[in-house]
Amino acid sequence: MDIDPAELDRLIRADHAAQGAPVSRLGYFCEPFRPAAGPLADCVVKVYRGLTDRAALDRLAQAHAAYMDVLAACGVTVPETAFRLVTLHGVTLPVIVQRALPEASMMRTRMIADPLPETIAHMEAAGQVIARFWARVADQPGRVGFHPSIRNFALVDGRAVFFDTFPPLIGYSRAEMGRILLAFSSRRLIRVVGPLARGTVTGIQDEWYSPSETVVGLVGSACRLRPDDRQAYLDWGRGFAARAMPGHAAEVTAGLDRPPRLPGWWTGFRRLMGLQGAPNITGGGG
Repeated sequence: MDIDPAELDRLIRADHAAQGAPVSRLGYFCEPFRPAAGPLADCVVKVYRGLTDRAALDRLAQAHAAYMDVLAACGVTVPETAFRLVTLHGVTLPVIVQRALPEASMMRTRMIADPLPETIAHMEAAGQVIARFWARVADQPGRVGFHPSIRNFALVDGRAVFFDTFPPLIGYSRAEMGRILLAFSSRRLIRVVGPLARGTVTGIQDEWYSPSETVVGLVGSACRLRPDDRQAYLDWGRGFAARAMPGHAAEVTAGLDRPPRLPGWWTGFRRLMGLQGAPNITGGGG
């Protein structure tokens, strides 16, 4: 992606009116925005908290490049995406610029609006991405994860398109990723209170590194979006695991013996952070 550094710098410095309205207020890390005009008007811009530790930021940039390579090798379709480090007032900010997706293509939007048979097809499209990812990283050295939630997918021409590449889930230990979850949270309250509940914050990531839990999480989201259809999604999830992920089918089936629920600590956490609204409109991500 060809990005003019001066234009990116101008957008980051601009007030909210010039940036355009945030496309999502549900992200843990930032509020992505789509520029109101200019050469990046067809993109979503995600500006993350800055750090003074340049070595940590360089490692983050390298991890993001490596993660994009892994996603491509796994056949995961991702919109054109660029990662940049932008320094303002002595602090360096990670910035992701990503080609925007149509609002109507967001999987969450489609899961709410479409008839049940079509939503099952949407689940299958996302599920195939999940199965393919875990099959292809099985021999990948190091720790690699994936966060394929409904709000991180769009549906384009019957394919599931994944667009949440931050944090890059590669090359970091569990403890290191826990520190990233704290350091880059957009909510100061979390950065202040988080160290007192480090185990809870660190635990947010565990689902992302478990093949079975990524499927259970996907089904759980569908059940919460459409509670009247939850049995159909539970049946799909169990059948999908048996067909596409037989090595993890027993764990998935055990996780789907009833509609999965979000942990109470996580729903409380989200209320504490003030996260709200429909997520990831036009490819917002987190």
